[in-house]
Amino acid sequence: MIGLLFTIVVMFAMQGETIVDNPLDILIIAIALTLYFLIMFLASIFSSKLLGFKYKDSVTISFTAASNNFELAIAVAVGLFTISSKQALATTVGPLIEVPVLLSLVYFAKWSKNWLFNEKDSSINEKTG
Repeated sequence: MIGLLFTIVVMFAMQGETIVDNPLDILIIAIALTLYFLIMFLASIFSSKLLGFKYKDSVTISFTAASNNFELAIAVAVGLFTISSKQALATTVGPLIEVPVLLSLVYFAKWSKNWLFNEKDSSINEKTG
């Protein structure tokens, strides 16, 4: 984990000028990744609902489908294209987009429990007993 964080910090330090000079590139990456996360999550949650899965299983499947292995992507991009490449920069931007989008999808998933799965929110009872 420390190695990954160190790599990300170094990549941003080395590519700071690229980020500032090309904000449109970062925006394009952010839009593409946001669409990917949304499409994968929504397709998974609706598909699993249609297949008869319960809420907990559907949400687990959907978050698994929507998330990525950016650690592996960063390692491959750095190994193939060097740490200062645009490919490596794109893989570094990924987690910065993934975290807020998936956190937003947590709220959608909680809302969908009653709306889509007709299950009442009993999270208080689940925690206490």
